[in-house]
Amino acid sequence: MTTISSAPLGRRSLLKMGSALAAAAALGGTARADDTAKPEAGLPSLKGKTIAISVAGTDHFFDLKAYQAQVETVKELGGTPIGLDAGRNDKTLVSQLQTLVTQKPDAVIQTLGTLSVIDPWLKKLRQAGIPVFSVDLPSTNVINTATSDNFSLGAQLALQLVSDIGGKGNVVVFNGFSGVPVCEIRYTQLRNVLKYYPEVKIIQPELRDVIPNTVQDAYAQITALLSKYPDKGSISAIWSAWDIPQLGATQALIAAGRSEILTYGVDGTPEVLALVKDPKAPAGAVAAQQPSVIGRQAVLNLARYLNGDTTLPSQTFLPAVIANKKNAAEVQKQLGQA
Repeated sequence: MTTISSAPLGRRSLLKMGSALAAAAALGGTARADDTAKPEAGLPSLKGKTIAISVAGTDHFFDLKAYQAQVETVKELGGTPIGLDAGRNDKTLVSQLQTLVTQKPDAVIQTLGTLSVIDPWLKKLRQAGIPVFSVDLPSTNVINTATSDNFSLGAQLALQLVSDIGGKGNVVVFNGFSGVPVCEIRYTQLRNVLKYYPEVKIIQPELRDVIPNTVQDAYAQITALLSKYPDKGSISAIWSAWDIPQLGATQALIAAGRSEILTYGVDGTPEVLALVKDPKAPAGAVAAQQPSVIGRQAVLNLARYLNGDTTLPSQTFLPAVIANKKNAAEVQKQLGQA
């Protein structure tokens, strides 16, 4: 697995993040998209600044909402956004970053990506004197990463799974993106929790989720696996580090009539959250993030830095919530999905 290049945060550092979380909640409104709009009182200005917003892809709910929020917030603060969507292609993403090294925008925000592939280019941007910020991509080459607390949500999701299956059973795991730090953190937290529940076993070999055609591929893989485990009770749960494989897996379980198996994932994509709310659907829980808030916070952090704030932490954690059968309807309301 790829080693996460940013230093882990201890309890003291997490406590210092409290003010950042409060600020994020206060700033969760919809940003104005008018180029000439003046920032709200107290918000830093980006007037006259060009901000490159590079994203690995926008086909996924989280990525799209985070990207849109960044574009809107740059405009709100008076800056000019340059949007760059790699379409889930590593070569295109590297090419985007190469171009930015020569174009020299005032700053860059990178949303997601395989760290081992793009980190050398984040370093080149830094060496060129271009401030780099990120969403869900901790790296020593970025000034600040806006992200959910994946350590906490990973452990909470794992504990929800263990509780729902009564502390024993076989679990199917999708583990195709260990090079993406947030996915690696969530998987590691699952493993850490399961150490203390020896009657919960991960079925080997683990499955690999893919991009593109994630839903269809997960559907096909789970359908094939169910034929190998036809007996009820032979599989208790299915886990994935994000919720698009969870969507495909849940659809496969419904088609096969295997509603005794529960699925788990991360993000809070509307289709998945609706399945979690549905009492008849075998979606057990999803860790619902706030991509718009995270994207907005990344821009606010960048703007503060460009306005002379040297006190930013290396990571700003934004709150997420575990949505399960009991609270999914309320979480939908909180996220504006009701």
